Amino acid sequence: MPPPTPVPGELAGRVALVTGSTDGIGLAVAHALAAQGCAVVLNGFGEPQAIASLCEELAGTHGVVVEHAGADLMLEEQASGLVPQVLARFGRLDILVNNAGTQHKGPIEEHPSQRWREVFALNLDAAFHTIRTALPSMRGAGWGRVVNIASVYGLAGGVDRSSYVASKHALVGLTKAVALETAATPITCNAVCPGDVSTRIFYRNAKLLAEREQITRAEAQRRIAATNMPSGRVVSPEQVAALVAFLCTEAAGEIRGAALPVDGAWLAR
Repeated sequence: MPPPTPVPGELAGRVALVTGSTDGIGLAVAHALAAQGCAVVLNGFGEPQAIASLCEELAGTHGVVVEHAGADLMLEEQASGLVPQVLARFGRLDILVNNAGTQHKGPIEEHPSQRWREVFALNLDAAFHTIRTALPSMRGAGWGRVVNIASVYGLAGGVDRSSYVASKHALVGLTKAVALETAATPITCNAVCPGDVSTRIFYRNAKLLAEREQITRAEAQRRIAATNMPSGRVVSPEQVAALVAFLCTEAAGEIRGAALPVDGAWLAR
């Protein structure tokens, strides 16, 4: 049976912070949570006017409060200060979705050291800082949900993406550690591990393949999907967001420390 569909308004009165949420998976997650009545704090880069319009659109569509908290999560001071910003504004933080991420492609012997540090800073360290600053409030409130957006590369290896694979494996490990530390509480921590998702990163990789193989971008997208996903279809951001929203419900209260693939049977092979 499919998982229960979240009850409309089930998250009413909750406050969620979604990092990396001005586009792609993060924005889809923001929509999914807002649709359940949750106030949402966006975080991510973009032109100020575009971000303001995004907040207005989300708020207008779902009838909830939507704000943006600016922070460069590659910087420790700003990553550590993001949750306190939300707490100062709303007085609570019920749901934390760590989605911000980046990657570098290329053989490890050519991987710049600085880029390695940047990938880990955003993919792993930022989640460490947001989780450690969010948990005291969640413990005090007696409820909380932490969802880390990892990757199939957090569960398997991959060529020419050593820092991404290593950081996402570490994020899955962090998820399990936090789940155990909160196991006796009403706070849960889980990871979602998407395969190829139709986001900027996917389209950028398809563009590189198209240039390398001298094929159309559409053909490159088809080849990537067919190579990695036995289903032959790319995952949509909305499909990932639906799982995240479910993990934030009461029905998912005993899903703890899981790393759940959304991967078109990628890892089933």
